[in-house]
Amino acid sequence: MEILKKYQVRGAPGEVRRTNFHDRTVDFWAPPRPTPYLLVTHDGQNIFDKATSTRHRTWELAGAANKVAEEFGTTPPVIIAVFHSSGPSDPYGRGKDLAPQDVFTDGVEPVVNHSGIWPTPTPTYPLSELRGNQYLNQIAHSIIPSICEYVGHELVPAQTAILGASMGGLAALNGMARYPEIFETALSFSPHWTVGREPLVQRLMSALPRAGQHTIWMSRGTKSHDAKYGPFQELANSYAVAAGYRYGSDLATPIFNRTTHNERSWSSYVNQALRFWISQSN
Repeated sequence: MEILKKYQVRGAPGEVRRTNFHDRTVDFWAPPRPTPYLLVTHDGQNIFDKATSTRHRTWELAGAANKVAEEFGTTPPVIIAVFHSSGPSDPYGRGKDLAPQDVFTDGVEPVVNHSGIWPTPTPTYPLSELRGNQYLNQIAHSIIPSICEYVGHELVPAQTAILGASMGGLAALNGMARYPEIFETALSFSPHWTVGREPLVQRLMSALPRAGQHTIWMSRGTKSHDAKYGPFQELANSYAVAAGYRYGSDLATPIFNRTTHNERSWSSYVNQALRFWISQSN
């Protein structure tokens, strides 16, 4: 594995490293001491590096993870930040990567007059171009094993989480549904339910593993896109409870008032999601 770039971020010792997996950029950071924790994130361009971030604002995730780990008296996680594939040659690559592929190709109609997978007012590519399955397969079978070997990390599913926001929030839930043997925790921020509404909620939540070994965090704000998620999130919560997940144990669905749909808001409470994850897997 070739390292293309190294750089430092505030609040975390050592360096973030950048590599490439078949034209997909991946950044990763590992603590100086061995850790049982692994956190895989979508929209990796927004995790560490302001130069690649969408709005010149990152999640400041490494710093938050180090602070939370110190609170618990444990080591912070290895963090793998997987970039989406949008670019000049494929401007809608993010949606193709992050959309739950099987949900939409098996009958759920996307809401194309709402920003999400496709720009308004009409889609610019067919459903057959969705590649969420390939994307998650690459993470599970190529990116994770290669980086774990490089940093000397032994995968512990009970202490491995997948994180994303908006379409990435859907991809986090879908990642746990497709690879429950790898990801026992899904941290889903502002899942973009409005792109498929009730049928999307029903199909995706029904695909998740039943409670027992797994843990789910689903959060939302109250402004911008998040203001529209309420009824769909309540439905998603009800499916989780029906599958045996319990508030205060392996399920959290907080609402953050006056927060919106961007990295500034998500970074403001990512420490709470990390506390939930580590407290349940410690």
